[in-house]
Amino acid sequence: MSNQVMDLDKGAVAVGRKRAKVSVSQIVAYVFLGLLCLVWIIPVVFGITTSFRSQTEVVSTGFRLLPVNWITDNYTAILENTSTAPILRWLMNSIIIATSHTLLVVVVISLTGYGYARMNFRGRNVLFFSLLGISFFPAVVNLIPSYKIIDALGWVNTSWAMIIPGLAGMGNIFLVRQFMLGIPKDLDESAKVDGASDFRIYFSIMLPLIKPVLIVCALFSFTGSWNDFLWPVIVYTDVDKMPVTAGLLLLQDIYGNYRMIGQLMGSAILAIIPTLALFLFAQKYFVQSINLNSGIKG
Repeated sequence: MSNQVMDLDKGAVAVGRKRAKVSVSQIVAYVFLGLLCLVWIIPVVFGITTSFRSQTEVVSTGFRLLPVNWITDNYTAILENTSTAPILRWLMNSIIIATSHTLLVVVVISLTGYGYARMNFRGRNVLFFSLLGISFFPAVVNLIPSYKIIDALGWVNTSWAMIIPGLAGMGNIFLVRQFMLGIPKDLDESAKVDGASDFRIYFSIMLPLIKPVLIVCALFSFTGSWNDFLWPVIVYTDVDKMPVTAGLLLLQDIYGNYRMIGQLMGSAILAIIPTLALFLFAQKYFVQSINLNSGIKG
């Protein structure tokens, strides 16, 4: 009887130690994540509050998280300037470009991923891994050739210069291909026995099953297109046709070497609202779809 009591005591002590270890590790994780969150969010909050300060307060008070006097003059000046800095037009241009680019990306990568994962043709793997290896080169290497092609097609200062390049990103294609490889090929074979074509299999069977990974790729493609900075600065010279990222660079010259910091910060805050709203709306779907192993396993 005493041995049983001792064993129970030892078991309770072991469980208690285990719980203590788990609790300590959780505390450390929460503290680390909290500090990381502060490091990220403080500059964002400071940027938002700076957009509600006067230029005099920005220069005189230095770093102060909250403004002494809250004003909206910066946003009024931004929205009223429709000639040299049409921020609303830039935002609309970015929405059209990013949305069109994302929709085409979903079509291209789903079709390409299906070809690499489900269709058999000579040199399939060699072609795939060759393109994957080439994609590891820095994107800046392709700037001059890409501009030459865009200029030859007459797409400079047009939305096509932002929509078409990058549609067949190998990173997205790799994710779709790997996701499709986790889906049993028995589904394809059964559909072919019933007389389904490859396009029918792709459209009716594969698309519903790869929806999670397509959501991930769509979100990344939209934000990547929206936040692209270097390429639009190169291909756009017409102020009215610029996306918002190229316009923000132009604002620095318009407002004269950061003499209007409040208006610059207000423009930047307006520029991040659409992507922030997208992630807030699609957060549930993004968290669910980030698991790339959620395809059917055979």
